[in-house]
Order: sequence, then structure tokens, then C-alpha cells
Amino acid sequence: MLFLVAAFALMGVLLGAAAHIPLPIFFAALAAIGGWLLIFGVRERIAHTHQHHSHSH
Repeated sequence: MLFLVAAFALMGVLLGAAAHIPLPIFFAALAAIGGWLLIFGVRERIAHTHQHHSHSH
């Protein structure tokens, strides 16, 4: 949960900085954060499916 809050805070900072930085840098940073969130989500989903299988009777 804290991870998601940090990611969204970082995105907010990026959006604020978008007016001051070149677009290619902004999009590169946005893509990096998006990829980070995507990887985190996939890892969480995998962890949850493994937990459910190991706890089944």
C-alpha cells in the first residue's frame, strides 16, 4: 500500500514538473513509473495466487 502511495506521489511531482522539463524526459519518467507499477501489480497478483494455492485444503 505504501508503495502505491509513493508511486502516485511521484507521478504527482512529475505532473507538476512537466511544465519545466522537456517532454521526452517527462514521458520517459512516466513510462518508468508505469512499468514499475505494472511489475508491482503482476508480482502482487502472483503472490496472492500462490498464497491461495498453498492455503487450500
